[in-house]
This record gives sequence, C-alpha cells and structure tokens, in this order.
Amino acid sequence: MNIDLNLVRTFVAVYETRSVSAAAKRLNITQPSVSYSLQRLRDLLQDPLFTRTRNGMLPTFNATQLFATFKGAIDNIQDAISAARQFDPSSSTRRFRIALSDLGESHFLPYLVRELESIAPSVGLEVIQIDSEKIGEWLSTSHIDAAVGNLEFVGAQILKRKLFTESYSCVVSTKHPTIGNSLSLEQYVAAKHVVVSPFTGHHLVEDVMSEMGIKPIVALRVPHFTSLLAVVATTDLMLTLPSRIAKSFARDGSMRSLPPPIPIPSFDVNLYWYPHSEDAMAQQWFCETIIRALSNV
Repeated sequence: MNIDLNLVRTFVAVYETRSVSAAAKRLNITQPSVSYSLQRLRDLLQDPLFTRTRNGMLPTFNATQLFATFKGAIDNIQDAISAARQFDPSSSTRRFRIALSDLGESHFLPYLVRELESIAPSVGLEVIQIDSEKIGEWLSTSHIDAAVGNLEFVGAQILKRKLFTESYSCVVSTKHPTIGNSLSLEQYVAAKHVVVSPFTGHHLVEDVMSEMGIKPIVALRVPHFTSLLAVVATTDLMLTLPSRIAKSFARDGSMRSLPPPIPIPSFDVNLYWYPHSEDAMAQQWFCETIIRALSNV
C-alpha cells in the first residue's frame, strides 16, 4: 500500500489538534482539503479514524495505534530535512571518508585537499585504502562516504558518476639498455615487468596479456604502486599503469613514458556513492566537491 505523505501529515495534525479547522490552520491549507485527505486515508485504511464529538475529533483505537508510527516517521523526515538545510561547509567540522587506491592518494589527493581547504577549512578528510571487493558494503553501510576508481560489481544501489576517461602507458628508466623512445611488441614481451596486486582494481593489463597469450616476465609483484618510483627509475624493470600517473612519474626526467604496443582498452575513473537521506545535503556537497576537484586533473 502506498500512502501519500501529505495524508500522514494531515492525520498527525488532526490527531494533535483534535480539530479539522485547527489542523488546516497549522498546515496552511483549507478545511475542505483536510476533510478530503482524511476521507482518502479512511478509505485506504478502512477505518473511520476520528469521530466528531463536542470535545473535538476523537481518535479511534486504530488511529491511536497508528499515531506513534506516523508521528515518528514525520519527525524523522523533518529532522533529516533540518539537518540537511543546516549543513554549511564553511563552518562544518564534519569528517568525510573516501576510498582511494594508492595511485589515487598520490595523484588525486592534492587536488581534493586544496579544494577542501579553500571552501571548507574545518572539514576533515580520512582516506581508506580501496578494496574493490568491499566497496559496495562500505558505501551502503556508511563506512565511507564515497570512492573513486574503476570498479566492477559494486552493487545495484550504488550510484556512480564518470570523472574522466583514462588510458594506459608504460614507464621505463631513461637508462634502459634496450628501450629508447619507442616500444615494440617484442621489447614489451621480453621486458621484466612489475605487477601490482589486483585487489586495487588494476588488473586490466594482465587480463589483456592473458587474452593475447602473452606470458609476461614478472620480476616484481607488489601490493601497491607508490613504492615503485625509485625502483623503475634505477633498474631495467617496466611498469604499465594509467597514463596520468605515468606522465607524472616521467616528469623528473629519470623515466620515460611510452604507449603500450598492445591494445589495452581505456577505462572510466568514476565517483561512487550510496544515497543516505539522513545526510543528503552533506553527502551531495562532498560528491560535488570531488567532481569539481578531480574531473579535469
């Protein structure tokens, strides 16, 4: 049964005032509107709800039973609206939690923190290491407020917004003995590769090589990317990773970024969140801030 929320408000007003006219005044509607709403609710619930007496509208037994539930529902909705309206990022001390990969921490976090400092200096931010298998649960239970990445199977109720489309590049040391300013398929297959554990969501490269029948020489397997800057710069190892990060790795001149000689599909980097009505405006503001800070990185 679907009941119009306005009918519930009318019921609560009549119950508390014991008067159709007083309820109409409280709700700022006409008395016929109150009477019409009461009749609709009576038809839906198959109960007279109120009896008109000299002392006002007397609730039936069923109406008395319903009042606590209806009143609680209205109060919860009003509290949520009130809390949402009162959210002010310039003065809020709320702490938001976001799940990022280690690459997200190193590349996205500076942009996001600068944006927060400029418009919400007292807001706190906590970063959770992303785990692609747990993101859906974390979002739906409010363990985190948002996540950024390229994730699959996060749950049917999880919402997402594309921030940008990304591709892959390879990075090698500028002192690599056999690889210069271009990269052939033969060089790529023969290279010693660094591979990052798949729980971060970066498993696309290995999937493509497997589909092509390429068995890479995996010289190093690590749980995250951020420890690899000095490793690749000072060895003959090759790392395949998102292009934005590859370019930042190569910026100091110790490494070069090259297009991969295999067809690795581009992918979307998305913002993920789960709508929570009790914190709607704060959550909306946080998501909009992430979108603004990261869409053009």
